[in-house]
Parts: sequence; C-alpha cells; structure tokens
Amino acid sequence: MNLFYKSTRNSDTKVTASQAILKGLAEDGGLFVPTQIPKLPVSLGELKEMSYQETAYTVMKEFLTDFTEEELKDCIAKAYDSKFDTEEIAPLAKVENAYYLELYHGATIAFKDMALSILPHLLTTSAKKNGVKNDIVILTATSGDTGKAALAGFADVDGVKIIVFYPKNGVSRVQELQMVTQKGANTSVVAVHGNFDNAQSGVKAMFEDKELANELDEAGYQFSSANSINIGRLVPQVVYYVYAYAKLLQNGEIAEGEEINVVVPTGNFGNILAAFYAKNMGLPIGKLICASNENKVLYDFFRTGTYDKNREFILTISPSMDILISSNLERLIYLLTGEDDKKNQELMRELKEEGSYTISDDMKAQLKDFVGGYATEDEVKQTIRDIYRETGYVMDTHTAVAATVYQAYRKESKDEHKAVIASTASPYKFARSVMTAIDDKYNQLDEFALIDELQKVSGMPVPNAIEEIRNAQILHNTECDVEKMEDTVKTILQIK
Repeated sequence: MNLFYKSTRNSDTKVTASQAILKGLAEDGGLFVPTQIPKLPVSLGELKEMSYQETAYTVMKEFLTDFTEEELKDCIAKAYDSKFDTEEIAPLAKVENAYYLELYHGATIAFKDMALSILPHLLTTSAKKNGVKNDIVILTATSGDTGKAALAGFADVDGVKIIVFYPKNGVSRVQELQMVTQKGANTSVVAVHGNFDNAQSGVKAMFEDKELANELDEAGYQFSSANSINIGRLVPQVVYYVYAYAKLLQNGEIAEGEEINVVVPTGNFGNILAAFYAKNMGLPIGKLICASNENKVLYDFFRTGTYDKNREFILTISPSMDILISSNLERLIYLLTGEDDKKNQELMRELKEEGSYTISDDMKAQLKDFVGGYATEDEVKQTIRDIYRETGYVMDTHTAVAATVYQAYRKESKDEHKAVIASTASPYKFARSVMTAIDDKYNQLDEFALIDELQKVSGMPVPNAIEEIRNAQILHNTECDVEKMEDTVKTILQIK
C-alpha cells in the first residue's frame, strides 16, 4: 500500500513520503500528515525479539512507502550505529515506579539525535529519488537541542547547507557551545536577539515566502527543514515508543496487550505526537501525559480547550521547552477537525492574528486520552534532588518536569498503569541546573568544574559530546535581530 501525505491546510495537496521530507513544510504553510496512520504490521510478541534497527525498519516502512527496502535499511544502518554509546540505542531504566526511556545516548546527548541521526540520510535519499538538482538548505530554529543534533547530522553532507537560528541567552551554556563550535564547511549558526518563538516564526515566514523561494531557485538552492515539522523527523520518533513497549514485554515487566501510560516533557508537541501516532498504530498506550514547565500553554489547552500564547514568556531551567507556539500541535488539531482543512486554516489564522483559538466541545471530547500537567521551577529542582537522594539516579531538568507531572498525576488519579517517561537529555547538558538542584554548594563552580562534579555524583562517564567542547574553538559568531533573519540567510548563501 502506498501512503501519501497531505497538507493540514489543503487536503487536496498530496505528495509521497520522500517529497514531504524534501519540502519539510507544505507551500501553503501547512504541515504534512499521512493520509492514514498505518497499523503495526507484526504482533507485539514478534516485536519483543527485535533490535532497535529492526524495530525502526518495521515501523518506518509503513510510513515511508516510496522508499525501497534497501534504501530504508541503508538509512537505518548509517543512523543507528557506533554514534550511540549503547547497543540498545534507547535503553530503559527502572527508577522507583516508572521506566525512563533514555533518549540521550547519541552524538549530541539529547533525544533529537534519535531522529536527526537518520534525517540526513532520508533527505539525501529523497533528493536522489526525486531528481533534485539544487543544493538543499536546511533552515531550522532551535530551542537548544535540535540545532546541535541537526548540525552534527548534516555537517559536510554533500549537496546540503545548514543554517541554525537559536535564541541568544535562551539556551544552556553547553547547548550554545555545542552549536558555536560545530565544524563543517556547510554549517552556519546564528544567535537571534529574541526568544525561540521569534526564531521559529522567522523560519516559517521564510518557508512561506514565494519570492524568496524563486530567488533561492535561481541561485541553485531550495529550503528544507530539520525541525519536528518535517515528517522525516516525526516518523523516527514513533519507533522508540514501540521499542520501549517491546522491551517492557521482553523483560517481563508487562503482559502482551497490557496498556501503559506515556509521559513526555514537551514544548513543541512533536515528541508526544509521535507517541500518539504509536498508539494509533495499535500500541497499547492508555494515557498520553503531556508535561509542561512554567510556559504551560499546552497544559492550559488540555484543561480549557483554548490555546492562548498571549502571555509572558518565561525563561526556565528546562529551556528546550520554553515555547509558546507548539507547531506540531497543528497536526493533532487537523485530526480533531475531522481533517477539515478549512476549519484548521481558520484556527491557525486566529492564532497568527489574535494569538489564541478555542476548539469546539466535540473536538475537546476527542482529547480524553491526553492529560496535561505542569511543574514549577522549585518542583523540578525538588524532584531532581529527591530522586537522586532516594535512588542515586540523576536526571536532567526536562526529564524532571515529566517526573514531577507523573508523580502528581499518579497521586491524583490513582492510575496504577506502568508508565514510560521520555528522558530527553543527558544531565550533562544542563549540569549547572542539575548540580545546584542537588546541592546549592555547587553554585560557585564554573561549567566544566560542575561537569566533573556531576561525574563523581552520578557515576556516569562524561560523554564525548561534552569532552569535545571543553577546549573547542568558537567558529560561529553571527548574531542578528529577528527582522534581519532573511537578510542573514541571503548573506550566508551569497545571494544578492
């Protein structure tokens, strides 16, 4: 069966998987969604015997139907290899009453590696399949993790340039150093004077600018995206939820067909949307628990049915979730409308013009499997400290948001289903916040002294990704105002 992709803002637009990956964003500004969510092609019992790579092939071939077996297996083999520091790729750690799905064992120690290790290979394969002559310009905004993972994935890939925008003062010091020390003649990193939403909106505006697309084409370029708006990012994320369930089954933690809950710390909604897709494929997931930090726009949405970004933007110790415009939510909204592109367009227009929209009661009723929760800064620090003292397990700030929300949900709901918590970053990525949460005495130390102390406290080896930036040269110094983002892109690409 051939699966096609359509735009959330024009259901008549139909493209193949490889075309959707190449484009990143539909020309009308919509996001590509599959015409249907395929079912798992094997039983849960068969899944439990599979490696991560085999699971990836089993899931992804159902979504990427215009890739040959050879093409897809080649992409998977190149992605999930020795870049990861464990053969399991995404191990499960049982801590107290939950299972932490550690998604940070890749090259840049964040969950974005899980998809961005394979996206360059999917993209270059897609370009060949579609006879693309232009160089591809990966244009992306990052709240901290996507940027480095995409830069690492695309560095020195032939026929590709990558430009990453990040909010100046809106990422951790380690996240910033990881980006600005990135090698590769085809890589560019730009600090934007604004927040992540400003950077993301600037990138989306460039994608929608027809005049700019023509200028690029004349110069031999075309845009694509490495953000989670790209379906080539979302599909690989579905894999790890299927793998986590299979591992629980293999380890005898659950019975075949037993429902589990999934808890995801999220700002842009992509990571929990992937779990929703896994559920719709037939994975026995009960509740999808959406954990927010103090920028709790998603929590308020699930509680009230109103999405309202008209609020103060708060910089937190979980910066990758400091987001007020959750781009991936549009894919869910489109489904809730009954795939009514006109209705979806209307809601997205309201968001753009008024900063908010409200869904109907019928749409809200379809959200019964989602639970929203949020954690304050103090609660996050407390969770890191308590879990460390009680178990010795050290988690990063984003994972702690999810752990906090899960404990509150469990207490309130009395829901005893086993839960998988997406652990989205290594604590080394946010060493200052993690160590000062464990004990205030660490506050006086510099970033790398903190990292050495974290190694002593956690017993986890310092990842290569951290060692590499200790003495690395700063290679990217460009900064710009939000309104100058397009000019900056043209300067980088040497377009007059």
